[in-house]
Amino acid sequence: MNPKTKIKNPKLCILILGAMLFALCSVAHAQQPKKIPRIGFLQPGVFPPAYREEFRKGLRQLGYVEGENILVEYRLAKGLKELSTRVAELVGLNVDVMVTWTTPGTLAAKHGTKTIPIVAVSGDPVETGLVASLARPGGNVTGFAILTTDLETKKLELLREAIPGISRIGVLWNPDNPVWASAWKELPSAAQSLGLKLQSLEVRDPGAFEQVLASATSQHAGALLVVQERLFVTHRQRIVELAARKRLPAIYGETHFVDAGGLMSYGASVPDMLRRSAVYVDKILKGTKVTELPVEQAMKFEMTVNLKAAKQIGLMIPPNVLARADKVIK
Repeated sequence: MNPKTKIKNPKLCILILGAMLFALCSVAHAQQPKKIPRIGFLQPGVFPPAYREEFRKGLRQLGYVEGENILVEYRLAKGLKELSTRVAELVGLNVDVMVTWTTPGTLAAKHGTKTIPIVAVSGDPVETGLVASLARPGGNVTGFAILTTDLETKKLELLREAIPGISRIGVLWNPDNPVWASAWKELPSAAQSLGLKLQSLEVRDPGAFEQVLASATSQHAGALLVVQERLFVTHRQRIVELAARKRLPAIYGETHFVDAGGLMSYGASVPDMLRRSAVYVDKILKGTKVTELPVEQAMKFEMTVNLKAAKQIGLMIPPNVLARADKVIK
């Protein structure tokens, strides 16, 4: 256009120019890739595949497809010392939400970040300092709670019913796990109210299992209670074999122990809580603040009895105990 040419309709030119700029901006905006949410999934120890799969199932039920509209970064910590390293990796990836379970795993996550929301499955989160309260967690942690003292007391009751006349029970626990250090302060008095005495069987290292269980039998423990603990789940086959060899009736916190040949299990369903964790993840991604999400308690509990294991040690499980089992292995 000649600079000297007179513009007949300047308003029309402005409208055309504006439309062109709008179209260019729209194209540029359309070309920008949409941000896909990234979830950090911290796996503290070698757990059964069902745990991870239940979380994935929860995501799929909410319409999430890994690799398409959500990314999940899985990190496995084979021991307590690796937890902080794996958390640092997830923080470095700037994940939008972190999912974990077990108290040590959640504590490591909380120590690693004060800003990334954490959806956790843990035991007694108030007692271990993870949250201020269940109703108002505060900070950046929420999720699901297994109230461990109540749960272990219930397992003591089941042992007393399954083995009439029992008076002394060995408790296998890990003092390095803060939740059990807290629970052990209350368990002996809970046992006393049931007419039972407890023998503390502390295990920090898998190499100590045989010696500790030998101590239980030498001190006349009539049964064994194995708490729900990452170290024990990882080495469940070894624990089950030792208990059977020493003819110790044992109750465990997860059905995987019974699948490995153990006698009984009773506990909160971690897979169920991990599946429900996906709902909290979805809410956070859609803008809900962590502080607005109260910590929920476990809702699903499972009891399994293995009659084959009972027969091997010469134990007859009373009918009233069998009637309460969700699953009986014959």
